Amino acid sequence: MLDLRRVRQFVVLAETLNFRRAAERLHMAQPPLSVSIQKLESELGVRLFERGGTGGVSLTPAGHAALQEARRLLFHNTQLRESALAAASGTGGALRVGFVGSTTHGALQRIVRQFRAQCPGVELVLKEATSVRIMERLESREFDVGLVRTPLMVHAHASLTPLLSETFVAALPTGNPLAQRPELRLEDLAHESFIFYARSDAAGLHAMAMLACQLAGFLPRVMQEATQVQTVLSLVESGLGVALVPSIMQHAANPHVAYRRIVDMPDAAAIGLALALHPDRASPAALRFKEVAARAIDAD
Repeated sequence: MLDLRRVRQFVVLAETLNFRRAAERLHMAQPPLSVSIQKLESELGVRLFERGGTGGVSLTPAGHAALQEARRLLFHNTQLRESALAAASGTGGALRVGFVGSTTHGALQRIVRQFRAQCPGVELVLKEATSVRIMERLESREFDVGLVRTPLMVHAHASLTPLLSETFVAALPTGNPLAQRPELRLEDLAHESFIFYARSDAAGLHAMAMLACQLAGFLPRVMQEATQVQTVLSLVESGLGVALVPSIMQHAANPHVAYRRIVDMPDAAAIGLALALHPDRASPAALRFKEVAARAIDAD
């Protein structure tokens, strides 16, 4: 393996073609420089310089060929060091972020915009998944950070940073008579057909929506189930039933879906968004993302 120090000394001598001037630029004495160049030539098995008088030299054909590669080697060594330092400081490298689809209605855009402004050297790899899958991929180290729905009904070692507290609102087809009312009570939905969240992949939303209905004194009549909030809303739009959806979804304007506030939604059925990561193995970029996410949501 070549000594990069000797490679740099070779490049400086090739640029000055004089041992004295090269030694001055390298802040070293001339004899050690001469010895170092001789060792490099010995390692390569070729002469790089023809020696002249008064410390002057000229490049041999082999020296000319080696100079271009030596400069490239030093450049990539610098790039390697800068990339490593950037990743260590959280200003470079890649960050794999899992996110639930409902964050795309404003929250994700704000976080990504501010993070890119502060850490332009970090490559963001964004992948949509359910909260359950995001937590699994955090455990398996496929994701570095996750934006998830809370509460989480899974066991994990990750820590959670709450970002946004929400409540459910009713989503109804615009043709439903209840859509004519400015606001609703939970009991108004007791006889409606529901589009509900699949327990396997959206356990938190399923549990909180079911709890809200039960606290209002009824069990929802579930006609269809879906994993993603957007899919639930698509089924509402097609007239298959009503749903309880996070209040952030009201930002997704849809002429075929009416959103109505529920005046008696119990606090016990509160939901939210949180950032999940493993604090004991979080990269500097992941910790920066966490800080930016908290500020971005607070500023909203």
